[in-house]
Amino acid sequence: MAIAVCRAATQLENPRFGCALVNTGQLNLKRKIYVQDFQPIDSDCVCSTCKRYTKAYLHSIVTMETVGCHLLTVHNVAYQASMILVLLRLMKSIQESIKKQEFPEFVQKFMEVLYPDKKYPQWIIDSLASVNIELNL
Repeated sequence: MAIAVCRAATQLENPRFGCALVNTGQLNLKRKIYVQDFQPIDSDCVCSTCKRYTKAYLHSIVTMETVGCHLLTVHNVAYQASMILVLLRLMKSIQESIKKQEFPEFVQKFMEVLYPDKKYPQWIIDSLASVNIELNL
């Protein structure tokens, strides 16, 4: 799994093309909108790239200097590592809810966080209903 994560962060998401991973998908730092953006890629990220460099700086070097690719790779690997930790915590919570026989309640609370307005997509309602979990609508 570690090899897949490294490969995805360095090749599939392609820092060579100026792409940085963020919670909403990817930032293409080659775009001109970043010329005057003096914020880090992700203000919550603890990687050395986000601590030291702005999107404007990265924009200026990303297609000209190989160091731009290296800096984006540092961020992308750190981002994916943080996502793995989030998923591990989620899996632990799921496991604990199953052991306590509280999984349907866990799902209900989880869905309320994701969809506070309770406008659940129909496919989610149908999928959960197929395993006898009803969402409070």
